[in-house]
Amino acid sequence: MRIIPAIDIINGQCVRLTKGDYDTKKVYNENPVEVAKAFEDAGIQYLHVVDLDGAKASHIVNYKVLDAIATKTNLKIDFGGGLKSDDDLRIAFESGAHQITGGSIAVKNPEVFQNWISKYGSEKIILGADCTNEKIAISGWQEESDLEVVPFIKDYQSKGISYVICTDISKDGMLQGPSFSLYDKILKLCQLEQSEDSLKLIASGGISKLEELPKLQELGCEGVIIGKAIYENKISLKQLEQFIINN
Repeated sequence: MRIIPAIDIINGQCVRLTKGDYDTKKVYNENPVEVAKAFEDAGIQYLHVVDLDGAKASHIVNYKVLDAIATKTNLKIDFGGGLKSDDDLRIAFESGAHQITGGSIAVKNPEVFQNWISKYGSEKIILGADCTNEKIAISGWQEESDLEVVPFIKDYQSKGISYVICTDISKDGMLQGPSFSLYDKILKLCQLEQSEDSLKLIASGGISKLEELPKLQELGCEGVIIGKAIYENKISLKQLEQFIINN
């Protein structure tokens, strides 16, 4: 299971929100590159970067931060937040993104998102399936849709998606543990029969202690995104380094 720390960006700074609420913004570091380097020094190879300004503006904003992290580290970065157009995608990849995540676009403009899957392939495009009460939420989690998370994922699997990041918004930033039952349900219901293209589910939201990671691994999660637990020193980089070595 891949360990994927998160860096959320507002005004070029490394921040965290609670349940996606911009009013709960807490700045942890004014230099995201410094944070990314610390992750890399701990043996971490992956990074999840969210452009929160972009999510609000509905177009890419913090691409210079992405470019700086990509230039100054060897981390494989998945980047999301406000990517709505082919131009946004081009800028993200040119700025060093290894993968991009599309959430709202997959709901509001499925034709464009499907075109991205066809053009770039399933290794480069991640489906963002963030939900509240198992209903997909969009527009920086400001809107809830009528789409149920399992059928939503299954529909995009049929269109070529294999990587899915799922955040249970009610758990995000709460440091009360991830949504084990939701991930178990998704993994059981969305595994394609007789297919090599199994679902690569990345758990996100609520991680609060190291002991939760083996449980997610046992469920079959391909990766786990960890944010506030690192910044609030609930899980140390040393612990993550050891987990990676042992796994």
